[in-house]
Amino acid sequence: MQTTLTDSAEEAANILNAGGVVAFPTETVYGLGAGICHPEAIKELFRAKGRPVDNPLIVHIHCIEQIADVAGDINKDASALIERFFPGPLTLVLKKNPCVPDTVTAGLDTVGVRCPANPVAHEFLAHCTCPVAAPSANLSGLPSATSWETVYEDLDGKIDCLLRGKPSSIGLESTIVDCSGAIPVLLRAGAITLEQLLAVIPKISVDTPKDDQEPPRSPGLKYPHYAPRASIVLCHANEKISAQHSSAYIGLSEPPAGFALLKICRNLEEYGRELFSFFRRCDSEGIDLIYCELPSNTGIGRAIRDRLLRASGRH
Repeated sequence: MQTTLTDSAEEAANILNAGGVVAFPTETVYGLGAGICHPEAIKELFRAKGRPVDNPLIVHIHCIEQIADVAGDINKDASALIERFFPGPLTLVLKKNPCVPDTVTAGLDTVGVRCPANPVAHEFLAHCTCPVAAPSANLSGLPSATSWETVYEDLDGKIDCLLRGKPSSIGLESTIVDCSGAIPVLLRAGAITLEQLLAVIPKISVDTPKDDQEPPRSPGLKYPHYAPRASIVLCHANEKISAQHSSAYIGLSEPPAGFALLKICRNLEEYGRELFSFFRRCDSEGIDLIYCELPSNTGIGRAIRDRLLRASGRH
């Protein structure tokens, strides 16, 4: 298969509309999309990514009105979150409509729905003739792709098209909130923080890890994710650490000298934006060990901690 590289959202959408699999930029990470009306394309998406078929996909839409095409039973809490955070880096889990294939939802009666704010994603999705199911555009288990070059590195020759755009402005996957029950539940932390969600819905709860045998209610909850080839050591600010041969460091605090690669972030937003690209750079330069500073479990720090814990195999 030859992967088409394009800067045209319309050209990319035409390929998807013809049953192709297309990678596209969003503000969170790059997505790998197939139209929900093309079952063979959805199967090919799973094959290209190497994704387990029991891991549900998020359905992407270009406008709020399109939610009704894929989901029903939109309660007061869901409506409040939609009004406040759509379009943006938030996915809502809602009761699905029958038109959404079971291959998209891994057999669940719910579906994750997101409306990206990225203008290129918006234009692309507006040209698509049906909603687009899309996980992150990387090989399963590796750090998510935050640039088109990274997508190309992972998926060239495995997908039909790559819509090029700027690097992702957030760099972390979307916040996921399950609104299918009586009380909304935060399933995955992201750039829309728990504190922001509580300001809209004070009763929201936070999910706790479940038994691995239980079907995941959204992406990112069951399988290993985000891991570079290097081993990860989690550390705290001002903790005494020492650089080792072929080691790297990323965090907010100044570490001791001697690391082969070093990324000191000015704030949590930069930390989140740079994390996956730093992991990828470590892999490309043969780093064996990465020290990662654990931020506080507040604000976007909660999302960064989640990705670090999962990448290190501790969550």
